[in-house]
Amino acid sequence: MDILLALKVLIMGLVEGFTEFLPISSTGHLILAGSLLDFTADIGREKAEVFEIAIQAGAIFAVCWEYRARIAAVLRGLPSDPKARKLVLNLIIAFMPAAILGLLFSKMIKEKLFAPLPVAIALIVGGFVILWVERRNKMRGSAARVDSVDDMTALDALKIGFAQAFALIPGASRSGATIIGGMMFGLSRKAATEFSFFLAIPTLFAATIYSLYKDRALLSAADIPLFSIGTVAAFVSAFLCVRWLLRYISSHDFTAFAWYRIVFGLVVIVTGYAGWVSWVH
Repeated sequence: MDILLALKVLIMGLVEGFTEFLPISSTGHLILAGSLLDFTADIGREKAEVFEIAIQAGAIFAVCWEYRARIAAVLRGLPSDPKARKLVLNLIIAFMPAAILGLLFSKMIKEKLFAPLPVAIALIVGGFVILWVERRNKMRGSAARVDSVDDMTALDALKIGFAQAFALIPGASRSGATIIGGMMFGLSRKAATEFSFFLAIPTLFAATIYSLYKDRALLSAADIPLFSIGTVAAFVSAFLCVRWLLRYISSHDFTAFAWYRIVFGLVVIVTGYAGWVSWVH
């Protein structure tokens, strides 16, 4: 691996980490960043897709480290603590819709939607959804029905699970779908964000393990440095992002992210059609 490729891998890892837990779509940003960097030309499209999924593990390790005390308490409490068992059950319920739909339709989605234009459209549509939900919550003005992840019901988890399934569309954003979906269904901003973090652990680990196993024939020992750099970069940037986001939501809503999505999506469309940027994945 030469220095230029190592730099591209580092950038891709940073993009993954900084965008995974924000409602702006890490997959969409990786597709666009990979297009700008001509990343697929370096390692091939199929291996690039495996890389983009595999480095999610770095982001998930960041969440595991940030919530290590809570995760350890839940694991210790599984035999005797009803709250611990309830949280794990809710995570399993919320995990299932995207897992099942992903297995059924992942091939078709990759073939049809893993491209800059569909990503740009999903970014814009998702931005308007965030604006609508934030406006709706302000107009209602009442306190959230669910203030903590411990107060969630199985039905709450199932609803968020179906919301997460929309994130199979690149550009939709897994964190955006689960956080904004949670707020739509009555969770507080803090509860929706924390549940989104916890739900990311089984969802992204499963996606990483499945992708590495399914496409193992594409990989070799020579790919270890490439995947390691991307994963470590994703871990560091995701850790910083999670810490920042938890502080941010204590006094801000997600309107700024909505406008970012809309403007960014429009920039991709305009620059692509004007021929200023060759958006090719």
